[in-house]
Amino acid sequence: MAGDDRVRTDDGLDEATGHAAGELFAGGVPRRVTVLGATGSIGGSTLDLIRRHPEAFDVEALTAHTNVAGLAEAARATGARLAVIGDARLYRELENALAGTGIEVAAGHQAVVEAAARPVDWTMAAMVGAAGLEPALAVIRRGGTLALANKETLVCAGALITAEVARYGATVLPVDSEHNAIFQVLDGARPETVDKLILTASGGPFRTTDPETLHAIRPEQAVAHPNWEMGAKVSVDSATMMNKGLELIEAHHLFQVPEARIEVLIHPQSIVHSMVAYRDGSVLAQMGVPDMRTPIAHTLAWPMRMRTPVKRLDLAEVGQLTFEAPDSRRFPALGLARKALQTGGCAPTILNAANEVAVDAFLGGRIGFLDIPGTVQSVLADLPAGQVSTIADLLEVDRDARAAASRFTARRAG
Repeated sequence: MAGDDRVRTDDGLDEATGHAAGELFAGGVPRRVTVLGATGSIGGSTLDLIRRHPEAFDVEALTAHTNVAGLAEAARATGARLAVIGDARLYRELENALAGTGIEVAAGHQAVVEAAARPVDWTMAAMVGAAGLEPALAVIRRGGTLALANKETLVCAGALITAEVARYGATVLPVDSEHNAIFQVLDGARPETVDKLILTASGGPFRTTDPETLHAIRPEQAVAHPNWEMGAKVSVDSATMMNKGLELIEAHHLFQVPEARIEVLIHPQSIVHSMVAYRDGSVLAQMGVPDMRTPIAHTLAWPMRMRTPVKRLDLAEVGQLTFEAPDSRRFPALGLARKALQTGGCAPTILNAANEVAVDAFLGGRIGFLDIPGTVQSVLADLPAGQVSTIADLLEVDRDARAAASRFTARRAG
């Protein structure tokens, strides 16, 4: 192969920049894909992998919420057929940005849902928050393969989503590094052999911070994750460890394991992404350097595997792996999530909605860091957590919880 057809990967290995589709998929036919949330961290990593294998993937649609420039650039770079901006007010701006390209343009939440409903082989669900619920359902209801990076979808509507997956014969592949790790090492054919799932957590930037000083944490400190590059909302969730609480709820629904058999361990190195403990005493772990392109690639090529530019793990260089139990005083959000799962009904929906509102208020400088779990706790205590049987009912609960959280944050800000 000519020298200009190869690149040096982060680990110093040579890698072909354009693998033929036949090297990954049966019949040599490119895999048609859609990326929901194409301009975020997960979406960007997904598109990086797709661009490295241009002959193996055919991009149908890309969506973003407000980042017109990023969406237009990604659509041109990948040759996407459709670009959708979630904020309907930005339609004309996107249309102008893609003028003359032949790329179809649409705008608004319903247009995002319609993009998700287009028939493709694989869809990345990387939209942030509860806004990703309806697009994810559109993929599921056409019996598609959904690479799920939006944990809020299962947190908000876990029982409803799993019922729809079974009804329509859809496939859900977990993208979160922790759930993807469990997916890789779990013996799904024999669930009775599993003792427990062990989710690992970095502990975020405040793992060793004196709890007495957490009230003074500023947004720029909370988004500075020590190991992972993530968006602001997810980074704050990591700092409060609400992300691990949401992942605990997600793991319960993904793998049908009771809350009592899902453990959380702090693992500062972020090398062991999660583990499964079996009844014979075996504990199987999936390891790798902290780079989201690894779990994304696992789902993008599934059930095959594809080469990535990710740095290879050198355990001798790492030197040691350490683990510790989470500090409930420092991370009350984790306990709130456990309680919501134990309560059942729509409690996880309320938890998620209140957290989204509180994190937004914190990032906007309207409330303090410790007001995030405080708001969530108040809203959970204020609203009933009854059962919901339809998506419409669930969305109504979500709206009520957001309104309640907005009232609590306004009082704190005042």
